[in-house]
Amino acid sequence: MSMPRRAAQAFTAVLLAASTVTALSHTAAAADTLGSAAAGKGRYFGTAVAANHLGESAYAGTLDREFNQVTPENEMKWDATEGSRNTFTFGNADQIVNHAQSLNMKVRGHTLVWHSQLPSWVSGLAATDLRSAMNNHITQVMQHYKGKIYAWDVVNEAYQDGSSGALRSSPFADKLGSGFIEEAFRTARSVDPNAKLCYNDYNTDGVNAKSNAVYAMVKDFKARGVPIDCVGFQSHFNPASPVPSDYQANLQRFADLGVDVQITELDIEGSGSAQATNYSNVVKACLAVTRCTGLTVWGVTDMYSWRSSGTPLLFDSSYAKKPAYDAVLAALGGSGSGGGDGGGGDNGGGNNGGGNATCTVSFAKTSDWNDGYNAEVTVKAGSAPIKGWSVKVTFAPPQTVPSVWNGTASWDSSGTVMTVRDASYNGSLAAGASTSFGFTAMKNGNNATPTVGACTAS
Repeated sequence: MSMPRRAAQAFTAVLLAASTVTALSHTAAAADTLGSAAAGKGRYFGTAVAANHLGESAYAGTLDREFNQVTPENEMKWDATEGSRNTFTFGNADQIVNHAQSLNMKVRGHTLVWHSQLPSWVSGLAATDLRSAMNNHITQVMQHYKGKIYAWDVVNEAYQDGSSGALRSSPFADKLGSGFIEEAFRTARSVDPNAKLCYNDYNTDGVNAKSNAVYAMVKDFKARGVPIDCVGFQSHFNPASPVPSDYQANLQRFADLGVDVQITELDIEGSGSAQATNYSNVVKACLAVTRCTGLTVWGVTDMYSWRSSGTPLLFDSSYAKKPAYDAVLAALGGSGSGGGDGGGGDNGGGNNGGGNATCTVSFAKTSDWNDGYNAEVTVKAGSAPIKGWSVKVTFAPPQTVPSVWNGTASWDSSGTVMTVRDASYNGSLAAGASTSFGFTAMKNGNNATPTVGACTAS
């Protein structure tokens, strides 16, 4: 839900993913990740992102590999961008937007007008001053990101829970009346005519008093020409509040008004097959509605989820894929994480010169952009267990590698050959088992694919 997300303790990264046998472009690996599988269905699959975790290799590596859309968790909210009146700070939000743009990810702006996470100075304003401040805030934030944001949550959570269908009490509703929503949307359209303008809320996933009130508002806006392009459904579910049976029908009735619908903050508490089934049902509902254009889960890993005790996300606290991940990928028509052993030439298997300890490697680019790329190398044990492994990767100058995850890297004196050895947690592999490490490479003008040498096992 749209509230401050908690930070958590340090991470342990375990990414277990197999890849294809030879170097592949991002498009060639089309159905192996959440984002690429969704793209094959004409949708995006995104996640909420916290700027303070982008420096963690496992977090960034999972984000970069799996998702093609991001929503800043807190970095674009009013308290983060305009803590003091007319003094704007965008550093943390810029970090997320720049990261996303470098990988050609869509960005959802979240959020412009919301009753929560407001600086105290906003609540103290009288009506005329509040209207001016609201429109100025929308204008300044949207101008800063003009051309970079796919869609904005212009107004967030304006309706109260329960059976009344009324607006919730907030400085905006209390002092400006219900017209503040329309004014916010009209101001937003005047600032950036090309961004999609959305209303976003929770507990509107099925047909109920709250969703009916939002539906009536959207219908009215469309009839009167008030600019609104999309409606976001947060979709926070748990055993006490499960996926409603009329979820798809509810999405469809909004789409029938002429707006896109999106799943904006999806998380589902639970585990195992029950959680997997619920996730699969949400994805299938979106795919069944033509104007459901994408899904966003609210976080990368359970470890940093605002509901971490409920383990609601697709990756556990060690970044391992959960059954829910497999269910989502299957629902999107993805091909899973299969792949070959490598073998032959520079990608063939090798050993340490004795015994039965052998391993093979395979390489894939998981994303590619103008100035760099992310890659994943899968290490697979041979017919006997292994206790450790190492792989040499040779780069074409002047390429550089700023980040390596799930392995320990060292370089030769030329600065072109990187040797990656197992990390403390992924060296021991059973016969036929696999693990992977990844890296980010900056091209610096050279588009050559690195050469991955043989795997050495111990």
